[in-house]
Amino acid sequence: MQNLLIDTHAHIYGPEYEDDFDAMMSRAAEAGVFHIVAVGADIPSSRAAAALAASRDGISCAVGIHPHDAAGVTDDCYNIIRQLVTECDKVVAIGEIGLDFYRDRSPRHLQEEVFRRFIRLARELTLPIIVHDRDAHDRIMQILVEERASEVGGVLHCFSGDLEMAKRCVDLGFLVSIPGTITYPKSDQLQQVVKGIKIEQMLVETDAPYLTPVPHRGTRNEPAYVRLTAERVAALKGLSLEDVGRITSLNAQRLFGIGVEPESGIIAYRIRNALYLNITNRCSNRCSFCAKFTDFTVKGHKLLLDHEPTYPEVMDAIGDPTGCDEVVFCGYGEPLLRLDLLKDVARDLKAMGMKTRINTDGQANIVYGRNILPELAGLIDTVSVSLNAADADTYSRLCSTPFGADGFAAVCDFLREAPAHIPHVVASAVTVPGLDIEAVARLARELGVEFRVREYAEVG
Repeated sequence: MQNLLIDTHAHIYGPEYEDDFDAMMSRAAEAGVFHIVAVGADIPSSRAAAALAASRDGISCAVGIHPHDAAGVTDDCYNIIRQLVTECDKVVAIGEIGLDFYRDRSPRHLQEEVFRRFIRLARELTLPIIVHDRDAHDRIMQILVEERASEVGGVLHCFSGDLEMAKRCVDLGFLVSIPGTITYPKSDQLQQVVKGIKIEQMLVETDAPYLTPVPHRGTRNEPAYVRLTAERVAALKGLSLEDVGRITSLNAQRLFGIGVEPESGIIAYRIRNALYLNITNRCSNRCSFCAKFTDFTVKGHKLLLDHEPTYPEVMDAIGDPTGCDEVVFCGYGEPLLRLDLLKDVARDLKAMGMKTRINTDGQANIVYGRNILPELAGLIDTVSVSLNAADADTYSRLCSTPFGADGFAAVCDFLREAPAHIPHVVASAVTVPGLDIEAVARLARELGVEFRVREYAEVG
C-alpha cells in the first residue's frame, strides 16, 4: 500500500496536531498516503502551510484566504500571498478561496470581490485554484466562467453540489474532490456525483481536522482517513482501492505538478481484479470516441508503447498472475493484430490455469484474409467485440474503418462465427450521443451473442 493515495486537502499545521504530529504522519504512511497538500485559509495559516511544506518531504501547500475572512482582505494580503508563492517552491495552488453563503461571516459582495481577485492572481502566477463553495453554487460557477478560471483549472474541494453541477465543473476543466462525507448515511447526492462522473475527474481529501469519515466520525480527522473515503469511492465505482488510489493520485499529480507521473510503455496492468495486456498501440479503426487520441492513460496506467513488446517481455511483465480473475488482451490498440504473439502468450496462460479474454474490433478475419477463430479455440475463454453500430453507414462514421462497408460486414461475420470456437462471446457498443443502442442490441441478439453497453468516455 505504499504510494497509494494523496490527501489533496488538509489543515494539518494547526494546534490540533501539535501533540502527535509525527505519529499522525506515520499513520498516514501506513494507510498508503504518500503526499499531502496542506491548504491555507488565511495569512497566518498560509504561512504555516508553506513553512510545513518547506520543512517536510511529501507535503506541498496551497496559500489563500477563506471567504469567511473576505471583509478583512487588503491589498497587502494579496501581496503576501504572492510573496509566499515566490519564496516557497512547494506552493502548488491558490486556495482555499471561494464563497460561503451558509455562514455569511463576510458580506457577500466582498466575498465575490476577493474571490475574483484571487482567481486573477492565480492566472497571473499560473497556478490552479482550490475552491471553497458552500450554498453558493450558481455564483461560484458564474464567477469561474467570467474570470476565465479554466485557464489555470483547479478543484472544487469538499464538493457539495449535485451531479449537474459536477458535470459543469468538469466541462470547465475542473476536478471534483470527494471528502469523508461520502461515508455518511445521508450522502445520496454525493454518491450520485461519484457514480455519475469519471473517476479521472476526481480527487479525494480529508479536509482534516474536519469532516471525519465513518467509523471515526465525531473525532479529529487526519490524512490516514482519506483511505476510508477512497474505499467508499471504490465501492461506488466498482473499482478496487488500488484503482482509486492510482487514478486520483495521478489526477492530483497532474493538477498540482507534484510527484512523478508513472512511466509510459506499461505492458501488464491491473484494473479491478483483472490483469490487462497492452501488446500493441496499432489499430485497424480510428474510432471517433477513442480516448487515446487525446491521452494514452487508462485508469491511471500510461499505455503509450515505445515499441511492441516481445514474447519474453510480455511474459516477464505478467509474472505470476495467480489471484487475478482473468487476463485480458486489451491495451491501447487491437490485440489481434499481433495474433501469433497473442496465441503464444494465451497458451502459457491456459497452462497456468488462467481465464483469458480478448477485447477486439472484430476485424481480424478481414485483416488476415482467413478465419482466425479456430486458432483461438482452447486458448480464449471470452471474446468481447466492439460492434458499436446497427448498420454499415453508422459504423463507418463512428469507427472510420479502412475497409468501408466490408468492415462492418466482417465484424458481424466474426460475431456469428465466434460461438463455434469460443465459449463466451459478447458484442458491445459505446453510448455515443445519438446512437440507437437498442438497435445495436437487437442486431447482437440476431447474431446470436450477448450484448453489453459501454459508457461513453468511460475507458477501462
